[in-house]
Amino acid sequence: MGVDHKALRRAVFLDRDGVLNRALVRDGKPYPPRSVAEVEILPGTRSALERLRAAGFLTIVVTNQPDVASGKQRREVVEAINAHLRAHLPIDAVKICYHLDQHGCECRKPKPGMLLQAASELGIDLAQSYLVGDRWRDIAAAQAAGCSAYFIDWKYSEKRPNEPYVAVKSLSDAADQILR
Repeated sequence: MGVDHKALRRAVFLDRDGVLNRALVRDGKPYPPRSVAEVEILPGTRSALERLRAAGFLTIVVTNQPDVASGKQRREVVEAINAHLRAHLPIDAVKICYHLDQHGCECRKPKPGMLLQAASELGIDLAQSYLVGDRWRDIAAAQAAGCSAYFIDWKYSEKRPNEPYVAVKSLSDAADQILR
């Protein structure tokens, strides 16, 4: 008995910082906003999400927020930023990993745990779904989950993702390509 792909939904998984909102870049490395006041939704984001949802895609944020585990950020602030984004953008669900690499959890990207959990909970066909991210961890998680990956290259001073992925300039650019 195979999987009935017609009964499953399609999704676009979205990293948060650097995809939906501007990441704060210091010394070539991206950081999340420290407060709701620092959140700047990137141009074209709302329209891109509206177009994806109109085409039948779920829009699901999958975000690593290790600053909570390391004590650099409070969980309430991360949740307030997510609530702010949900109030201003058409987002169906948010999955968050608060762990550090050394915790060895299954949810921290590059592992696919957040995508697998969302697929199980929401009936998503991962092979017919996409992920848009701006870091190698995002692309690796998409690949591990069996999703197509779109990489927004902000030229951070860090490890590059392994192929395959599609290079895009923004979430709007990714949405254009997904909807072609």
